[in-house]
Amino acid sequence: MSTAIAGLDRVALAEWFDRNRERSTEFFDTIAPEAYETRPIPLRHPFCFYEGHLPAFNVNTLLRRGLGDPPVDADYENLFERGIDPEDESGVTERARAWPSRIEIRSYAASADRAVRDAIVGRDLDVPDNPVLRGGLAVQTILEHEPMHQETLRYIRHRLPYDLKIRPEDLRAPVIGGEPPRPRSVRVPAGVATLGAAPDAPFAWDNELPRHSVHVDAFSIDVYSVTNRDFLEFVEAGGYEDESLWDEEGWAARRPEGERHPLFWEHARGLWLWRGMWDLIPLPMAWPVYVTQSEASAYARWKGSGARLPTEAEYHRAAFGAPDGRERAHPWGDAPPDSTRGNFDFLSDDPMPVGSFPLGRSAWGVEDLVGNGWEWTSTPFAPFEGFEPMASYPQYSADFFDGKHWVMKGASPATAKELVRASFRNWFRGAYPYVYAKFRTVRSA
Repeated sequence: MSTAIAGLDRVALAEWFDRNRERSTEFFDTIAPEAYETRPIPLRHPFCFYEGHLPAFNVNTLLRRGLGDPPVDADYENLFERGIDPEDESGVTERARAWPSRIEIRSYAASADRAVRDAIVGRDLDVPDNPVLRGGLAVQTILEHEPMHQETLRYIRHRLPYDLKIRPEDLRAPVIGGEPPRPRSVRVPAGVATLGAAPDAPFAWDNELPRHSVHVDAFSIDVYSVTNRDFLEFVEAGGYEDESLWDEEGWAARRPEGERHPLFWEHARGLWLWRGMWDLIPLPMAWPVYVTQSEASAYARWKGSGARLPTEAEYHRAAFGAPDGRERAHPWGDAPPDSTRGNFDFLSDDPMPVGSFPLGRSAWGVEDLVGNGWEWTSTPFAPFEGFEPMASYPQYSADFFDGKHWVMKGASPATAKELVRASFRNWFRGAYPYVYAKFRTVRSA
């Protein structure tokens, strides 16, 4: 039996698994007991579901589908099998039900964790004639799946009333910053953008494959993400009242009269405020604005002069291209992601001022392409030519190729460093307001 799987040794795999599970436990410890079965976002399950889903997914994917083991608890593995992504609240079929208590869910999780960890340490997880295990596919799937949900859980917690959150003792104050830098753009010449993961990558989700190159015409791109200060001009100019700026979905999804502003903003006593993770604070003008794809597109139309959201390929060209024709692993080069390069890997519970990480800028001088918030694109989430569903999680991408989801690139403050790679693709519905997503505009040359 090999001690290495897809380039990772078993010790590293076990440590990654432990890190995931410890981080999840720490998260659920911040939810007040009376909020455990609540749904701060109606389009998502209650918190209790996710504490059961994470260990159940590990069992279902690695032990049952991969290794052919019997259930740890068949009822729990069915109950907690899959999340939801309805178009609106009318599509939520879940009704009030009696969930297991947290003690019961954690007891199940402990049993599941022991079985999964034992498999990581001692079982044969790279079986060439088993498509679920081949190349360590199943174990890599569960290790990347959990931090994705840790990000989802954070933006769900963001909507929870403050008195239902248990503040961590080591909580750091947000970095507010002063006035944002003056907006400016840089020109990116025509060139090639390589999309997708390399064939020899240790792991890739199915929507990252196959790798291919596309030509990108010259364009200019904002150096900084659109800030709260920038977007405030759009709000105060009546941008939310001008139907000509909006797509049909976005216009229909605008929030009620008197709340025509991004979801993360609030307005009280004549002041604009930011709904932070732990406190309501005066709107930090130098932070990137978090908006939907529809709001971002409306802003770009309002700016005029051909402003629009970048395509996925243009994002790649701006982030990973370089004047010498090479393509970098990251905007800053080939060095691995760390806390000097951007606001990701749970560095902060909120954004930071744009341009706070000069060591993370791209070869063209574009700031914050990775970190501080996902970047909306104008590219519908769709398969690359030659797409094949992954054996370990065949419904992961295919269920969302519906023309209603849009590609996002980069990373947010709640994106684990293991997911920070050029080929990674995130996606959400165009009017979904809860995710940590920012944007910048481009113009064709």
